Amino acid sequence: MYIKNANKIYIIGIEGAGTSALACALKAMDKKVSGSDEGDHFYENVLKNKNIKVYKKIEQGNIPKNVDLIIYSSAFNSKINNELKKALNLKIPVLSYAQALAEIINQKYSIAVCGTHGKTTTSAWLGFVMKKAGLDPNVIVGAKVPQFKGNNITGKSKYLVVETDEYQNKLKYYNPKAVLLNNIEYDHPDFFKTEKSYEKVFIEFIKNILANGFLVANFDDPIIKKIVNKNCHAKIISYNVEHVTRNAKRETQNVKRKTQNNYTAFNIQQKNGKQYFKVKYMTTGAETVPPQFAVANWGGTVSAQFCIQLAGKHNIYNALAVIAACEELGIKTCDIKKYLRQFKGVNRRMQIMGKFKGATIIDDYAHHPTEIENTLAAIRLLHKNQKIIAVFQPHTFTRTKALLDNFAKSFYNANEAIILDIFGSAREKQGKVHSKDLVEKIKINNNKLKIKQNIKYIATLDKCEKYLRKKVDKKNIVVLMGASDIYKIGKKLLKNNQVSSFNNQSIIKY
Repeated sequence: MYIKNANKIYIIGIEGAGTSALACALKAMDKKVSGSDEGDHFYENVLKNKNIKVYKKIEQGNIPKNVDLIIYSSAFNSKINNELKKALNLKIPVLSYAQALAEIINQKYSIAVCGTHGKTTTSAWLGFVMKKAGLDPNVIVGAKVPQFKGNNITGKSKYLVVETDEYQNKLKYYNPKAVLLNNIEYDHPDFFKTEKSYEKVFIEFIKNILANGFLVANFDDPIIKKIVNKNCHAKIISYNVEHVTRNAKRETQNVKRKTQNNYTAFNIQQKNGKQYFKVKYMTTGAETVPPQFAVANWGGTVSAQFCIQLAGKHNIYNALAVIAACEELGIKTCDIKKYLRQFKGVNRRMQIMGKFKGATIIDDYAHHPTEIENTLAAIRLLHKNQKIIAVFQPHTFTRTKALLDNFAKSFYNANEAIILDIFGSAREKQGKVHSKDLVEKIKINNNKLKIKQNIKYIATLDKCEKYLRKKVDKKNIVVLMGASDIYKIGKKLLKNNQVSSFNNQSIIKY
């Protein structure tokens, strides 16, 4: 237990989404925390508000004297980072971010949120409801949450809600009490060479759930449904959406008796800027029906009405996971309904930056084909008569090459798609793929399906900003998508023209 015995801790890459939240958690444990980072300094103010010292350059002289422990971001290794090299030479105890996080997770009543998509929103949402309901959780998520005023909550209870990332198999270090598993879809091909190797990480992770814990699992996901019953030794709680899995009751009965209950969303409607839906709770007779779930007209089920502010079918799934987990934790259904509705989302998820020449500028973190498709589908449902301009900056050469065909099929809800140059990871060399390849694939796919759409390749952020400055008007919705710095286009457009400030962002709603 390095963290338990350490007083002075130094974090290399401290302004990352995860490392900054970890730094705040360590500070709350009365540790003396400092660190270094270079780049855009997204979480500078989060750390500043906690009085955590941050060096703007990574230099060996930054490391404090008599430091007890050094934690480093997965973006660094000793070959490229002089601070880490010095720490290893001096034999200072060193942990990766995942190893350090594991020391906290494995000592708490930890609820780990994982899956390919929706981790950040779901973990923040769960943490928000638990906080409002009085459970006083600790929360660590991978993005800023406006209602947290940062990317973490420091609580005093036994509970820890944490977003857990599968990349580089970080999950192998964690032994949580509970897991929320939203979906499994092949990603990170630079590390996972096959779909099977990617799935295996999740299989091994759910084996690590404590036997007296629970797994909340999306049974509309075929991979999840296939793997959980064979590999999970804890209680299984399933959820789904009725129009996706129509015979939910029969399918749930096919799962072994460890599945105690099943939450199914149905009758989904959009009204007055919000999504409304009902949830069926399928009973086995062995458990108590959650309060406020009214008896329905069919046998073996009860139902309740819920409302959320977030757009898109994918957020119905995220909400279901939160509902199921909160019910298992004993939170009153009336409180779940109240606080679920109050949640406003996280930064860079369908986030309105402001207006330029009457056009709405939206920033979104989508960097996988499914995420692009979900984001554009949600926005199209909101704005049926406006012209959507989707601007996409592909993230990593390996992902772009491996998922090229799927990327080409994901932009159909946009009137125009602009593809920028690929943003390569520091961990990879330029791959044998170019953004022009994606543009051609989209054109071929559109011709086959007779989709009329303007497709453009624009190399850089600056050139794209200049194009949009001339192109857009009040009829347009501009959606900036990508995991890197594509948001900078929006910031430049809105400078001196903005209606609403990017620093006081709102989340897109119905």
